[in-house]
Amino acid sequence: MNNNKPTLSFWQIWNMCFGFLGIQFGFALQNGNVSRIFQTLGANVDDIPILWVAAPLTGLIVQPIIGYWSDKTWNKLGRRRPFFFYGAILTTLSLFIMPNSPSLWIAAGMLWIMDASINVTMEPFRALVSDNLPKKQRATGYAMQSFFIGVGAVVASALPWMMTNWFDIANTAPAGQIPDSVKFSFYFGAVVLIIAVFWTVFTTKEYSPEELESFHEQEQSDDSGDVQSDVNFNKGAAIFTVLGLVVLGIVTGLSLEKELYLLAGGLISFGVIQFIAGALKAKNATSGGFYQVVNDVFTMPETMKQLAWVQFFSWFSLFAMWIYTTSAVTSFHYGSSDTSSLAYNNGADWVGVLFAAYNGFAAIAALCIPVIVKKVGLKMAHAINLVLGALGLVSFIIIKDPSLLIWPMIGVGFAWASILSLPYAMLSTSVPSKKMGVYMGIFNFFIVIPQLLAASVLGLILRHFFDNQPIYALVLGAVSFVLAAVAVLRVKQQ
Repeated sequence: MNNNKPTLSFWQIWNMCFGFLGIQFGFALQNGNVSRIFQTLGANVDDIPILWVAAPLTGLIVQPIIGYWSDKTWNKLGRRRPFFFYGAILTTLSLFIMPNSPSLWIAAGMLWIMDASINVTMEPFRALVSDNLPKKQRATGYAMQSFFIGVGAVVASALPWMMTNWFDIANTAPAGQIPDSVKFSFYFGAVVLIIAVFWTVFTTKEYSPEELESFHEQEQSDDSGDVQSDVNFNKGAAIFTVLGLVVLGIVTGLSLEKELYLLAGGLISFGVIQFIAGALKAKNATSGGFYQVVNDVFTMPETMKQLAWVQFFSWFSLFAMWIYTTSAVTSFHYGSSDTSSLAYNNGADWVGVLFAAYNGFAAIAALCIPVIVKKVGLKMAHAINLVLGALGLVSFIIIKDPSLLIWPMIGVGFAWASILSLPYAMLSTSVPSKKMGVYMGIFNFFIVIPQLLAASVLGLILRHFFDNQPIYALVLGAVSFVLAAVAVLRVKQQ
């Protein structure tokens, strides 16, 4: 029987995605203010990257677990909505507590808790679009999420400034205390988050497992369901563990940059995970969640493997931009690396405007992307947007007048909106519906891995090959966007 999912109205898709507005408030407040909180509570600048490792590691661990659980959940709230509901409550509490942390280590611990809570809320949102929308509407659904991400990022990023300039709330405080402008921004963001997520929880219905089974497109994808693993986990474990130990020995013996310990630790950890999976397989203990998730990593569909490269290069570009734009613009365009100078702080303030601009352009781009997809298809649309992002980043070394840097942000905004939508639309048609949650979580690996790689080796590359000039990190980001565009054209869609 050909029983396809019904097409949803604009407002049904709006309600389903509205919760992402609140989630982005949480992420933007975290990204824009946690380093400030750490420094206020006594962290040295060199310590901040290590403290921030909590965020990507939390996503790496939490998202596939939550995806696995949400695939197997069904109760009175539904399949994905229970995670929205409880995750929003935990995130709201974390947003109230974080700016009131009395010490650095409590703040660092709260970052773990807050990021885990946000991930509990966010991960099933990606799967919900695939659950509820027919294939022809998924690009629209993910683009709607990108729209709310852009709007949320612009407003939440500007909240501390608005608190000070619109409501006359102090943005300074005695040493060791968080300014009231930051505290009230977190409180406001917490309220927006829980209202937005609860809006989705209580206005959106989910199909029951039986209803999902009845849809013809779901039956087709489920036929490709469980893949029995013939992976030699022990061989992979030995290779990655030995490689990690070699890197660790070289870094220690030659006193190389401490960031490389992160790379060594990641290789060893992946080896240990495979050792555990191999031991479980040998004992025929393969029904547990840990083994199932590891097995799914190694048996993911071919389309997902190809999209992994697209994500890897795309997110490497983004992290290069996020990490180095401030230092690139202040040194290259404003001619100062002195953090106490007026030129440096003017440049840093302008970077904040540029980041708000690309998020604003992303919200506009999200409205255009479904139209582009209809004209040229998912793959070509994403490739075009990635090339626009590359042109935007490489323009930073060409444009000398910083006031003109607002224009490259249009290309970056299109790339950002596309990265947040089109790969997920392509992925959703290539994986079994009953494993949509766990595969969406595993897909997050290819966001986190380039982030950790950028944190561990990008600085090393700049120091040894580009005379430690941060503007070239943006050039490398442009190259990586082009590689992502080439990779997406090679993806074979079902």
